[in-house]
Amino acid sequence: MFIDPPALTTDNAIGNGRVAMVFEYDGEAFHGWQYQKSGVRSVQGELARAVQKVAAHPVELVCAGRTDAGVHASYQVIHFHTSSVRTLRSWVMGVNTALPFDIAVHWAGNVAPDFHARFSAIYRRYRYIIYNGPVRPGIMRRQVSWTFRPLDAEAMHRAAQVLVGEHDFSAFRAAGCQSRSPNRYLEFIEVRRRGDYVIIDVQANAFLHHMVRNIAGALMAVGSGEQEESWIHDILIAKDRRLAGVTAPPFGLYLVDVGYPEGAGVPLGMAGPGFVRPWFTSDENHPRPMSKVHHKTDSSE
Repeated sequence: MFIDPPALTTDNAIGNGRVAMVFEYDGEAFHGWQYQKSGVRSVQGELARAVQKVAAHPVELVCAGRTDAGVHASYQVIHFHTSSVRTLRSWVMGVNTALPFDIAVHWAGNVAPDFHARFSAIYRRYRYIIYNGPVRPGIMRRQVSWTFRPLDAEAMHRAAQVLVGEHDFSAFRAAGCQSRSPNRYLEFIEVRRRGDYVIIDVQANAFLHHMVRNIAGALMAVGSGEQEESWIHDILIAKDRRLAGVTAPPFGLYLVDVGYPEGAGVPLGMAGPGFVRPWFTSDENHPRPMSKVHHKTDSSE
């Protein structure tokens, strides 16, 4: 998960202020990040219960990017305030002991009082993983998306390049998106094939609700030959969600990195998820700083 994994030591004191945590989760059995009504599982609800057991008081968790039902994260960041003091090992091992097996905390540490997991973030990076074979997957049915139609990953990559830069992404925005502005700065988007898998790797200062899944759905239409490569440009400038095709399923989507200004104190991540990491070079898995700093405070997928 980290470029330089921190040792789980007991010779430090963390707490009595703002604390950040880095963790991962399998989103299959969750109804997204955000608290839900009683009896409905959410990542926020499970993690808050575990953290407050270790902190010995209620906590309010703020995450870097809210994820929808079925969406995963290999690198997610939260912050909370606590008056308690624990060692790094106590925070990590204690919280994990109280968590269900589909969430795992990997790091905790003090951050500046003005650090904000969401508002301080400079970029978010997602990977969308498609299994492209004639028969649906069984073992990984909730970890990847699937289409039996052969996909031309090179055509998808070429078509996607019109999305790079600052644009109005209304065509790729969910109808219920609550963001104040549809404008986002997309740093890069790359599509590549690795055997039977096609991976969409995309980074932006922030994302609109369903933005990555809507882009993935449109690119899959191009890759299957249903639409021409120029179609992505056409729907981008039309700014009409009704023209952009279907929303891709959530299961193939992973939040894989969140970037913060230098000195924020959060350890640098290695983009995942773990099973696709060997398909990329070390440089491709390393953080890729934004060429321009665009602070957008709302990010939701």
